[in-house]
This record gives sequence, C-alpha cells and structure tokens, in this order.
Amino acid sequence: MGECAAVRLAHVRQAMRSHGVDACLIPSADPHLSEYLPAHWQIRAWLTGFTGSVGTVVVTQDHATLWVDSRYWVQAERELEATGFTLKKLGSSQDGGYLDWLGSLLKPGDTLAVDGRTLSLQAHDAILSQMGADIRYRLDIDLPGQVWADRPALPSEPITTVPAHLCGLTRAQKLARVRESMHTVGTTHHVVSSLDDIAWLMNLRGSDVAFNPVFLAHVLIGPNRATLFVERTKLSEQQITELDTDGVDLADYGQAAHAIQALSPADALLVDPQRTTYALVDATAARVIRAINPSTLMKACKMPLELEHWREVMVADGQALCEFFAWLESALATREGTVLTELMIDEALTQVRASRAGYVSPSFATIAAFNANGAMPHYRATPESHARIHGDGLLLIDSGAQYLGGTTDITRMVPVGEPSFAQKADCTAVLQGMIAMSMLQFPRGIQAPLLDAVARAPLWALGLDYGHGTGHGVGYYLNVHEGPQVLSYRVAPNPNMALQAGMVTSNEPGVYRPGQWGVRIENLLACQPVANHGFGEFLAFETLTLCPIDTRCLLPEQLRPDEVQWLNSYHTRVRAALRDGLHSGALDWLLARTESLPL
Repeated sequence: MGECAAVRLAHVRQAMRSHGVDACLIPSADPHLSEYLPAHWQIRAWLTGFTGSVGTVVVTQDHATLWVDSRYWVQAERELEATGFTLKKLGSSQDGGYLDWLGSLLKPGDTLAVDGRTLSLQAHDAILSQMGADIRYRLDIDLPGQVWADRPALPSEPITTVPAHLCGLTRAQKLARVRESMHTVGTTHHVVSSLDDIAWLMNLRGSDVAFNPVFLAHVLIGPNRATLFVERTKLSEQQITELDTDGVDLADYGQAAHAIQALSPADALLVDPQRTTYALVDATAARVIRAINPSTLMKACKMPLELEHWREVMVADGQALCEFFAWLESALATREGTVLTELMIDEALTQVRASRAGYVSPSFATIAAFNANGAMPHYRATPESHARIHGDGLLLIDSGAQYLGGTTDITRMVPVGEPSFAQKADCTAVLQGMIAMSMLQFPRGIQAPLLDAVARAPLWALGLDYGHGTGHGVGYYLNVHEGPQVLSYRVAPNPNMALQAGMVTSNEPGVYRPGQWGVRIENLLACQPVANHGFGEFLAFETLTLCPIDTRCLLPEQLRPDEVQWLNSYHTRVRAALRDGLHSGALDWLLARTESLPL
C-alpha cells in the first residue's frame, strides 16, 4: 500500500501542476456530506491508505498531510507508513488544524482547489474567512478523481419501502410537517441532501452505503409538490405510483443542481449549511435562508410507536448477544482446537443476529479488539492485521445491527483469562461514568454537550479521560450516528442540540492506554419525561440496551452502593426481558452474568 499511495500522490501532484493549483484540499465527504461513503467517494482512503471513517487531506508540491482526531492517531501512524503522507494530530495542543496550517503556507495569489461537490456551505464559509480573498479558489475540479483510473461506479441498489406499521407518520404527513417549518421561516422551497433525512422523509430505505440503510438522492420540496432526484431504476412501479400519490415527482439523480439553479429570485430556498454542499446551491437565483433541516430535528425525536418497536428489537438483539457470548465464553474456556481470533468475532456475531426476525445488516463494522488493539477506539481487524485471543487481558467488542424496527449499538468488555488489577480498575471507572449518565435527570432542552462532563467526572477524579465524545444520536432503522445531539464538550453547544423527549443517544465513556489496552462500555439511552415538581420540565434516560455487563471485569468494592444498586437493577431487568426464548447454554450464561452483586 505504501508504494501505491506514493505513486498516486505523484499523479495528484502532476494534475495540480497541470491546473496551476498550489494546494489541494480533500475532505472525507461526498455530495451528501455523509460520514460513511460509497466506494466511489472514498478518495481519501484510496489516496492515502488510511481506512478510518474521518480525516482531511491537504496536498502541496512539498507536503502531503492527513489530519485526524485522537480516535485514529495510532491507526493512522501505522497505515501512513511509507506512503509519503504525514500525520497531523487534530485536537492536540501542537496543532491548530489544516486551515491554520494552510494559512501559514499559502501566499497571496496562490490557488487552493477543493471539489465543491464535497464541501459544505459551512466549511466553504470557514475557508474564506480563514484564508481571505487574496487566495484563489478552484471549486469546480476533482483533482484526485481525474487520476483515479479504476474508480468504482456509483451504487445502484434497489430501494425498499418501510412497512407501514413501523412508520410513526406517513410520507405525506412528514412532508406536511416540513412545509409548516418552511412557512415559519418564510421559504417557498427546501433542498435536502443528507441521505438519512431523505430516507426518513420518504419512508424508504436503501443499501447504497455500507451499514447505513440509505440511498443516493436529493429532494427539493416546493409549496405543493416535492421532487426526488434518484436513479429511477432503483424504484418499483408500485413505489413510483405511491410517491406520485403523495405529491412526489421523480427526476434524474444528476439534475438536482439544475433544478435549484432554475429557481427564480422570487423564491426563497431553505438550506442547511452543515448538510448541503456549496456546488449544489451556489448558482441559484433564489434567496437562500440558512437553517437546520426541519427533518433532522423531527426524526431525532422518536415517536412512542417507534420506541416501542425499538424495545422489541433490543430484546431480539439481546437474546442474540446471549447466544454469542455463551459461545465465546465456552470457546475461551476450552482453549482446544481452533484458536480464536478477532476476525472470528464479527463472523459469529453476524450469524446469531441474522437468525433474528427483522434483521437487515450490521449497523457498522464490528470492533473486536484484544488488549493493545483496544487502545484504538475505531480499530478494525483485517485478514492482514489482527490478533489471536489468548492469554490474559480484555477483549473489547463494539457491534450493532440494523433491524426493521430499530438500530443497535453496544460495547461490552470480555475477560480473557484473568484481567489485571489495573485493567479491572479501568473497567470499573468507565462503568461508573456510564452509570452516572444513565441515572441523570436534567432540564428539558438542555444542550447535549453540557452533559458530557457527567460521564467524565468519575474518570477525571482519577486523572483519566478519553478523546471521543460520550455519546451520539442514533437513528431508527437509519444511521447509527445521527444528529443533531452530541454528548461532547469539544462540540460547541447550539440550540439545535437541545435534548428533547424521544431522542436516542449512545452512552459510551472509555479509557485507552496505547500499547496496553482499551476499555469502553456502551448502552443506548432514550430521553423520557419525568414528573414536574414545579421547577420546569425534566427528562431522564431510559436504558434501551439489554445485555449483561460482565462483572468479572470489575472491582466491585470500588463501586458506591447506589452504583451497585443501579447495576443489580439493570441486570434484573435484562434477565426478565431476555430469558424467555433462550435455551441451554445461552440461558445459563444469562443467569450467571446477571447475578446480583452484594450491597
């Protein structure tokens, strides 16, 4: 990979010279600003060899740099070796980010190129603000794409319809609610490019992006009808008829920008600057009003019907996990015959989940990381690089699945042999942080980043911390990472991150010791209203995830009585919810792992 990356880098630099470009900026994005990308848009991975989900590349004739946050520092150092690219540690005290770096490097009159189809309006504004008008910009060329000879084609998988009994609202009802929001802000039209918003609005799902049940499309909503820009062959005739009945016309996927350009100065276009690209709306004559997509806030607040289906999914997923962990524990205990590897974890998890009704696919690439590999938060085992699971230590397993009735995301720690005292101490501290968030009550509307410190406090008390956020929103049979709420003090709070009833958020504090081990424990939480005692509306978290937390990884004597009580109560609920339908080894495992700790 090192030699290939170096050759590709040389070709990009040649293309830059041909176009008179001094610096080329390559974000990890597509025309929908997705986190997970179709192969056609995985330019950064193709060019650098870095396989993490997030990273920003800058290439000049003398420098080639990749900026990633702390989740990927160890992984990037390994994958960038001999590629010609230098790692820049985003968020470290020594690094101010790629815009500061470019600002110090480029001179007045130099040209910066970035594909405007992959650049959000918000990022475009930030570049102009930081770099100034003395720099020339080329936003109309895709330089790496010009030299990617075997670039994959765009996906063209069929689109499916969400069963009506799983939808809280019909397509027509959702469009009507969006139009009410459009009217409130004084717009006649609204463009939607974020794929999860489109899938939610249309009550459709796809498989164009790995792990996320979405499809490539744009939507332009007008006063009376909407246009879905999508490859028509992905839809059945019945779906086309149903869309037309609900006021949705079809147009070719590539025609969205032309339709937006055709709007008149009398029109007012609602655009989400975080979720819409510069190239899509740059040439429109309409008056542009910037605000968050109304659908983003609507789909974040799950309806009671959706949460009820989600609870059923958690039972199915929890029972599948009991079968998996029973198998894993037996395999670890025998230590005869086949040697366990990290790669085998994903295979076994997928097999037990696939046997459950409503299963669709994994919701992200399984992270099975033994000891030192666990110190990389987004580690992924590959056939070329993975560990055997043997000896003593901790196995971190972060996995999830897409079901027709909901999305799961769970992390559990598994003892292998006898974990050390220090490893158990880290697991205990992380669990204390997770419990603190789980037990929290908070005012309705508080901005999510402000709660991040609650989970960190038990870790901070020991001088520990972690580089990622405590939690992210989760979609309803949609993206496992969903906005707008994020539990992270590193994200600037804003009114759109106000926590509301129905929002589902992950709760996943951790500790990572490079070269030694990593710990993360994760459940999904739903915001629910609690009694009003005269001081305004308050919310609390309902724990949705149903799976034991292995107490053999803990130092129970370090838990407070209220923390032990929470854990015992959780395990009592897990046992009651999962035991029916489990047999033999899986049931025995559940009963053993949900035994109460002494108070």
